[in-house]
Amino acid sequence: MQTILGSGGVIGRELAKALTQYTKDIRLVSRNPKKVNETDTLFAADLLKPDEVQNAVKGSEVVYLTVGVQYNSAIWEKNWPIIVSNVIEACKQHRSKLVFFDNIYMYDPDFLDGMTEETPIRPISQKGKVRTKIAQMILGEVATNSLTALIARSADFYGPSIEQNCMLTESVFKPLSKAKKANWLMNVNLKHSFTYTPDAGKATALLGNTDDAYNQVWHLPTAANPMTGKQWIDEIAKALGTKSQYILAPKFVISIMGLFMPIMKEVKEMLYQYDRHYVFNSDKFEARFDMKPTAYLDGIREIVEMDYR
Repeated sequence: MQTILGSGGVIGRELAKALTQYTKDIRLVSRNPKKVNETDTLFAADLLKPDEVQNAVKGSEVVYLTVGVQYNSAIWEKNWPIIVSNVIEACKQHRSKLVFFDNIYMYDPDFLDGMTEETPIRPISQKGKVRTKIAQMILGEVATNSLTALIARSADFYGPSIEQNCMLTESVFKPLSKAKKANWLMNVNLKHSFTYTPDAGKATALLGNTDDAYNQVWHLPTAANPMTGKQWIDEIAKALGTKSQYILAPKFVISIMGLFMPIMKEVKEMLYQYDRHYVFNSDKFEARFDMKPTAYLDGIREIVEMDYR
């Protein structure tokens, strides 16, 4: 049995598709789980409740934690440590291996241009401090040999059929598809990496089913030589067959928007990721596994074909 905790999001869905290469015994866990594959087993659980997590994990050889938590710093500070503690304890109790899907919020902002698994940890945002804490919870258990686990980190992601939490979808694909102006944060002349979600799902499944991949951190395969914000907008517009046009949102505008829009208030502390080059390196993964990331133009073309045709 391989179990996905937080199966309702885009990463959980892509992971469920990819896991069929390794097993037919897949359990999908969320508050309202829905099948991805015909043979999936569904299990409703609230990850904030330890007894429900214990029951959800029971019988699992590998557990994938891909849950999303509402994008709010106060909720992150309260809920993430509880969820991760519950999952760690359940995995220890049932001798399950843990694969944690992570982001890069904990990295030192001065080292975002060429991020690797060895990039220094120095979060400056509240969300980054939470991500640091929960990663340390997992790696601390690994260090004492009480848990077998790995952390799979992704850059900001993009991909087909993403319903929320994707900057490129909401700010570029959707408005351009309606002949409106795209929106970009801070500076359109800086490079920005994005991990393609089907690649993230396939790579996470591969890591979870590779014994010697455990007890370390991996960057998921992400195309090298990322485009600038302006290039992303231009290429997406070209693929959609529409005019390339955009509005730039500088920091002071986002601050004003944050007075009226809670999500923009939450975005404000992460703006440092858009005022410098953001380049994600996955050489470690690509050197170990026979899997190359999807080229950016191919990813854009696939998204347009699946979602906008």
